[in-house]
Amino acid sequence: MYMIHSALHRLHNPDLGILLIRLALGAVFIFHGYQKVVAMDQTISFFAMLGFSAFLAYAAAWTELIGGIFLVGGIFVRYAGIALSIVMAVAVFAVHFKNGFNIGNGGYEYAFTLLLGSLALIFFGAGAYSLAGLCRGRMCTDCEIGAR
Repeated sequence: MYMIHSALHRLHNPDLGILLIRLALGAVFIFHGYQKVVAMDQTISFFAMLGFSAFLAYAAAWTELIGGIFLVGGIFVRYAGIALSIVMAVAVFAVHFKNGFNIGNGGYEYAFTLLLGSLALIFFGAGAYSLAGLCRGRMCTDCEIGAR
C-alpha cells in the first residue's frame, strides 16, 4: 500500500489538474456556444419560450463560445469563470431546477457540474500550463493575464 501511496504522491501536480479541468470545461462550452451561435434563430426561439430576450440569447451563446476559448487557451480564466458561472446559474435555476437533479428528466445535473467547474476556476485561475503562465513574470506581473 505504501508503494501505491508513494507513486500517487509523486503525481502531485495541481497545475496539470487545472489544465485538465480547463480543457474539459472549455471544450464543452465551445461546443455548446458554437451550436447556439450558428443556429441563432433557434437559440432565440428557445430563449423566448423560457421568457428571455434575444439579447440574452446572444449573450449566453457568445459567452459560452468565447469563454470556452479563454479556458482552453488559459487566458482571462477568472473572468471567463465569472461570466460562465452566471450563464450556468441561470441555466440551473431558471431552466433545469424544476425538473430535479437527474439529467434524464431534463434536470440540473449537467448544468450544475458546469457551474461548479466554472466557479472553481475563478479560485484556481489559469495555472502554470496556460498562456497566462507564459506571461507570468514578464509584462503581466500584476494583471489578470499573468494572475495565478
